[in-house]
Amino acid sequence: MIHQELNLMPHLLVYQNIFIGRETNGRGGFIARDRERIQETRELLKRLKLDLNPLAQVAGLTVAQQQMVEIVKAISYKSRILIMDEPTAALTEKEIDALFQIIQDLKSQGISVIYISHRMNELKQICDRITIMRDGKYIDCANMKDISVDEIISKMVGRTISGNIQNMEAPKHTPVLLKVENLTGARFRMYHLN
Repeated sequence: MIHQELNLMPHLLVYQNIFIGRETNGRGGFIARDRERIQETRELLKRLKLDLNPLAQVAGLTVAQQQMVEIVKAISYKSRILIMDEPTAALTEKEIDALFQIIQDLKSQGISVIYISHRMNELKQICDRITIMRDGKYIDCANMKDISVDEIISKMVGRTISGNIQNMEAPKHTPVLLKVENLTGARFRMYHLN
């Protein structure tokens, strides 16, 4: 499972993070040798086409690289399903492209990815099916190719949205909860935003 808060130990090396908690899974129940774990890590990295050094300290990796280590860790458990919750939130465009390539590679290996995001362009780019939820409740499920972005948004918010979503104004019937005029005093400063 990939979270914005990664479950990595930054002071450890890549291969140590991947196999943390499984040190006794070596041959015959004995502690696996570092050399074997490093080789297994290399094989997993190669399988996902990742250019990471198994001996690199996690603290020195970018956020994107740390996410890749988490993916490798999940694959090392022979996971068949990965859940990624807003995985691109802290990534650059180039890192997002690399993540999407890994997702495509995982899909081609028969590994399912549950991708949680509110970014419509990402969903359209990588998803086969979409499940829409609103306020923690199931709303709909559809093949991505059969549903438009407008339909998705309408189902997400519970009403039809017209016009440019980015420039939407608050509904006219919203009650004013607090209104202040001519507030002065030593503790208050006036800020003008342009």
